[in-house]
Amino acid sequence: MKTEIYLKLLEMRKKHPCLFCLIDPDKNDILTNVRLAEIYEKCNADAILIGGSIMIEDNYEETILQIKKSVKIPVIIFPGLFNFVSGYADAILLLNMLSSRNPQVLIEEQVRCAPQLYHTGLESIPTGYILIESGNLSSVQYMSHSLPIPRKKNDIALIHALAGQYMGMKMIYLEAGSGAKEAIPNEMIKYVANKLDIPLIVGGGIRTAESAKEKADAGADFIVIGTVLEELDNYTLVKDIADAIHSVQK
Repeated sequence: MKTEIYLKLLEMRKKHPCLFCLIDPDKNDILTNVRLAEIYEKCNADAILIGGSIMIEDNYEETILQIKKSVKIPVIIFPGLFNFVSGYADAILLLNMLSSRNPQVLIEEQVRCAPQLYHTGLESIPTGYILIESGNLSSVQYMSHSLPIPRKKNDIALIHALAGQYMGMKMIYLEAGSGAKEAIPNEMIKYVANKLDIPLIVGGGIRTAESAKEKADAGADFIVIGTVLEELDNYTLVKDIADAIHSVQK
């Protein structure tokens, strides 16, 4: 199984925490999505994530292809559902929603996409995905029929993360959800990161460089931002966030 991108991410996080910028192909046309990816790269983002909860527009694969042609940083699929597999990307976060008890997101979607992964040869990065209460009903919570972990229950978040690690996940993703009202608490990030041996991704509800740096200081290896850029149309924020988290020493 390919590990090129995963190993590259490990090398990147040895230097400092890294920034992933999320692009939802359904939000814009292909040219706009390509322009966004180019801007994010120029603003020192470390990788582009491609994904969303729902895909209505038929531009998914072409968006990935054109973005891949336009940037040198890794282009990684962040799937809402696993029929969103494309050999044009560098890798896919093969998510297992550890916080859920819904078999669809625990095994059914992964089984559905296995033939596509086999035939495309796309590098998969097994990732334990843990949904955390964010103060509102998120798209991922609604679509997956999953109950998030209470935001003050650090111990419950930890044992789910450890379960993922012991099952062979290569990363753990603490997710507040797209458009989250509140980000993952810094105390939870620190509590989980201190006891994990694998990289920790944190996303959802991060709207400022200060907040992103707090997450990195708490132990997040990779910070994901997306919705805030759609809301503000302020792409200088990407550089501010990248500079802030890149300043954190490992």
